[in-house]
Amino acid sequence: MRRCQRSYQSGHRITVSQPRLRRSQFARRRLLIFAIALSLAFSLALSEPCCACLWDSDTLAMERRRFPEAHELIAGHFLRHSDTYYQWRIFDRKAVPADQRRPMDFDDIAVAYDKLGQHDKAIETILSKMQRWPKEQRYESEANLGTFHIHAGRFKEGLKHIKKAIAINPEAHFGREVYQKRLVEYLVSIGGEEVKLPLRREGSFGNGGFATFLLADRELNEREVPVEINNAVKGVLGMMRFGHYDSPILLETLGDLLMYGRGDDSKRLAARAYLKASYGINDPSAVTAYREKASKALERQVGKELPDLEKDMKFEIEQGNNFFGEISAKEKAWLAAGANLDTEFSKLYHESPKLSLRPPASRFKRNAITVVVFGTLFTLIAMVIGAMVLEHSDSSDPDE
Repeated sequence: MRRCQRSYQSGHRITVSQPRLRRSQFARRRLLIFAIALSLAFSLALSEPCCACLWDSDTLAMERRRFPEAHELIAGHFLRHSDTYYQWRIFDRKAVPADQRRPMDFDDIAVAYDKLGQHDKAIETILSKMQRWPKEQRYESEANLGTFHIHAGRFKEGLKHIKKAIAINPEAHFGREVYQKRLVEYLVSIGGEEVKLPLRREGSFGNGGFATFLLADRELNEREVPVEINNAVKGVLGMMRFGHYDSPILLETLGDLLMYGRGDDSKRLAARAYLKASYGINDPSAVTAYREKASKALERQVGKELPDLEKDMKFEIEQGNNFFGEISAKEKAWLAAGANLDTEFSKLYHESPKLSLRPPASRFKRNAITVVVFGTLFTLIAMVIGAMVLEHSDSSDPDE
């Protein structure tokens, strides 16, 4: 006769055979292991894909080191003058009798007009300079004249003068005019004088957009391509700094270059560039397209989605606006005091301060709490279901 374990409950005698008890204990251990495994699997499912790139302040800092000033230029957080300054500059340079003005005075007046959106006056001023000094500072004159025409939307006319400037000095401004020329050729190739934004709606993620156009007629090896892309990024950043930093065309171009052929080391800046471009246009379909580009750039970024990026962007743009507001207020005050704005500006400002980043800790804390809560809940559910199954198995097992 088999030995039995006996217990008493409510006056009834229950006899359970040892083999059956061992099976029950083994089943419970399997249930516990199964519940833990399910909990771990569920917790992993709540997190991002294992092949994705982690997001934190260090990764963004690496991107910023790779492309200095890109982050600040996108946010508008860099040293730049207000309209008050450019109006003063025109008055100040024109106070010098015309026959005593230097070539640089004409450049200063022309650029000031261009910054104020008066492109035709800028062109008229630079043509006067070229007529007076047909050979002196010809490179600067052709480069400025080409840029003014481009800003006025006359791409083909501007392209002619940019080519002349490059022929005179192809290495000036770190070769920026070379990439300005390629960008204008890109614009002409897809829309002539009338371009529709985004420039490429269907292909800026991965290998597309301006980056593909830039390399299309070049025979570069694997090591030369990243160098060319980096040089182009530097050229576009120069156009943003000295031209119009918030131009949707330049921002889209920058995003295309940052996305081209890279792993994940510049996607966050690219997403910012596309998102900032969406802020500068009124066409709803174009806004949607730019936001889609920004979302695609973040597809492999753990802990960063478009709403999070937008919060960061608003925080950064607000810093840029505040910094520029400070400069504007000081330039107005200097003007009211009769001071020389060039002198006062150079005494106070030497370099742009770096952006402060929005603290990410609260976002990661929320994500961690979500994983823990749902993981625990799923574990409890799995254990309850398993216990019910085990109880049913015990009740249906015949007495031995």
